Amino acid sequence: MQAIVSFEKGMQLALTVPSAVAIGWLIGAWADKHFHQEWISIAGIVLGAVSGLFYVIKTALTDERNTRSETGAGTGSADKQK
Repeated sequence: MQAIVSFEKGMQLALTVPSAVAIGWLIGAWADKHFHQEWISIAGIVLGAVSGLFYVIKTALTDERNTRSETGAGTGSADKQK
């Protein structure tokens, strides 16, 4: 069961950035047509990529922290709390 959970987390992270870029592009394309501009879709792509990468990094750091706390291989902060 742990392998399935790990696979699901990996797939979620793999699809996050492309999905965020596509959503940013679609919103930017709509805004381009609505406001009669040509640069908003590019800004949407960039903001989508940045937000997707931010989410991936945040999730990876959280998973790393959780893995360290589960295995007891922390930085020693647990010893200080005792």
